[in-house]
Amino acid sequence: MSTGVTVINDTEFETEVLKSQQPVLVYFWAAWCGPCKLMAPTVNTAANAYGDRLKIVKMEVDPNPITVKQYQIEGVPAFRLVKDGQLLAATEGAIGKEKLLSFIDTYLN
Repeated sequence: MSTGVTVINDTEFETEVLKSQQPVLVYFWAAWCGPCKLMAPTVNTAANAYGDRLKIVKMEVDPNPITVKQYQIEGVPAFRLVKDGQLLAATEGAIGKEKLLSFIDTYLN
């Protein structure tokens, strides 16, 4: 993925997401998930478009059960938008570029 997307795990979640100075879009994915592979370019586009005001991280669901349970991830791909340690918004399932950018815009503007 692009340098604008940081790969994290359960142990890094608090530091990278909950204590972040910027809002954070968390992208939950799985290696076996076809729609997740389709979302990768869209996530990179968002990272490039919002890199100055939004942090984007990705977390593989299988090796990170603590965060997956805490954020009630029931399907992948899934997105959680977190600001100041609080969950602002959530969506699950593959979505198009315009829908993802609109989802982000709603909370950043």
